[in-house]
Amino acid sequence: MTEREPYGTSKGFRQLGHIDVPGGGQVVVQGDYAYVGHLEPPHGTSIVDISDPANLKVVSHIEVPESTHSHKVRVHGDVMLVNNERYGVAKNGFQGGLKIYDVADKAHPREIGFYRAAGTGVHRFDFDGDYVYFSPQVEGYVGNIMMILDLKDPTRPEEVSRWWMPGQWTAGGETPTWKGVRHRCHHPLRLGDRLYTSYWHGGFVILDISDMSRPRSVGGLDWSPPYPCPTHTALPIPQTIQGRRLLVVTDEEVVDRLTPAPNAFMWIVDITEETRPVPIATFRVPNDEPFNVDEWFGSHQPQEQVDGNTIFVTWFAGGLRAVDISDPYGPREIGYYMPEPGQGESIVQSNDVFLDRSNGRLYLLDRLAGLDVLEFTG
Repeated sequence: MTEREPYGTSKGFRQLGHIDVPGGGQVVVQGDYAYVGHLEPPHGTSIVDISDPANLKVVSHIEVPESTHSHKVRVHGDVMLVNNERYGVAKNGFQGGLKIYDVADKAHPREIGFYRAAGTGVHRFDFDGDYVYFSPQVEGYVGNIMMILDLKDPTRPEEVSRWWMPGQWTAGGETPTWKGVRHRCHHPLRLGDRLYTSYWHGGFVILDISDMSRPRSVGGLDWSPPYPCPTHTALPIPQTIQGRRLLVVTDEEVVDRLTPAPNAFMWIVDITEETRPVPIATFRVPNDEPFNVDEWFGSHQPQEQVDGNTIFVTWFAGGLRAVDISDPYGPREIGYYMPEPGQGESIVQSNDVFLDRSNGRLYLLDRLAGLDVLEFTG
């Protein structure tokens, strides 16, 4: 095991800008603005002017009540979606769900719609402007399930369909075979008529949505156990590589792990025959470390905006890693960026990364504090 790279060092990256926003769970960029979902209340969602990367400015901020967070955000046109999820012990009056905003005026976001969920609310989601693919809790089910919402009229979200892992629908007489809510939907990602849906300790499933009213499972894979960490993201690669169709899958470093080691890492899965997904390679950073409950090290989230054969993936205390998957059987690291800890923090926990395909800029969000704007120089 090699030593971790020092804070403030990089290989193949150049920092273009930084702003000390509160820590967050997701960053999304559209045009001259970045939208940041924060992790801890009262910080909800910030809209940041990024037109000059060296002079980033927060133009508006939405606060959330105690015991609630809105750490995920998606934007399409003038419509912004944020999750409402319980954070800690729920207070009286908590209502989880999906909030919908008109952000035509970036300085004054205006709530125009709300989808009500049960239990802890909504976790993460994908949004294409017409439909939302997300992970709400629903009465009668154990843990989050997959649901599709019609959002063509953003003031009136309407359920199109739902899918759940057999065993979740307890109100329908099903019985889970797992502990608690370990098998639950994290989030779906759409490519064509498929949803690639991470399901935490239930692995991932590939759903056929050619009939969007009736999602149908066509394949899946679960490796925990024996591996200890849950599946966070199943990212489809739109182009074939060496004639194969691929998924890049990241597990998430968590306390709710099945065994003490190893840390979470990244997988390459061949889905050319989607009914029989096959893991063909893994990637771990060279300086992997023993699990530390106070400073998570392992993998978390890849960019979801794929442009070529380089994948950028956050690695919590390992910062941002650039991984070349041109040889899917031997992914290799071609760069890294180790941020400085955010204002008031002593450690780094890189949480999310967004690739702006219009200019190649990367936006790296820390779980504790800080947003970096980067350029990959290779």
